[in-house]
Amino acid sequence: MLRLETFPVGTLGCNCSLLYDEKTREAIIIDPGNDAVLVLQQIAKHQLKVQKLVHTHAHFDHIGHSNSIRSATHATMYLHKGDLFLYEALAQQGLWFGQTVDTEIREIDHWLEHEETIGFSSSSSPFLQVLHTPGHTPGSCSFYCEGLATPILFSGDTLFANSVGRTDLPGGNSEQLLESIHQRILPLPGETVCIPGHGVRTKLEREKRHNPFLQ
Repeated sequence: MLRLETFPVGTLGCNCSLLYDEKTREAIIIDPGNDAVLVLQQIAKHQLKVQKLVHTHAHFDHIGHSNSIRSATHATMYLHKGDLFLYEALAQQGLWFGQTVDTEIREIDHWLEHEETIGFSSSSSPFLQVLHTPGHTPGSCSFYCEGLATPILFSGDTLFANSVGRTDLPGGNSEQLLESIHQRILPLPGETVCIPGHGVRTKLEREKRHNPFLQ
């Protein structure tokens, strides 16, 4: 049975999500963030075998300590190639925001593609669908999951409760962001629970009706 645990990590409170199989303890982490100590503590607490580190985008608060976690878990690292320039500038991002990030930048193991599916190594039934949703960054992705009791969307910094992602950082594009939301997120079922990159959960049906940026 698939389990989900989400908790804030780092000074900006990035929502890190653990998706794991209750029986095999195989796990995928979405947005490990920039607090390796806390994430590794949660991995140990649940006795997880982390296979994949999957990122919505490459801002430091979502990927800052991923290489440390990759080294500790031997997991495979996933990112969209559109954010390679941000990943390669991770040290500069740390300086800009006064945050500690990994100093060793290793090659990405797997480049995410729109509509590809992701699952555990031992299963032939992937449960995460990749949706390329550029705008906050060129490589921003959201991940749609139907493996739980309620459909879940991990929207990164593209869609928030009553808001949308900022587009004033390098590579941001407000027109592209809204296009991504309208074309690739809002068509999903209204009962889908949205777990954004920061802050509280919401439902897509609520955002369709009440989010002032989407009217």
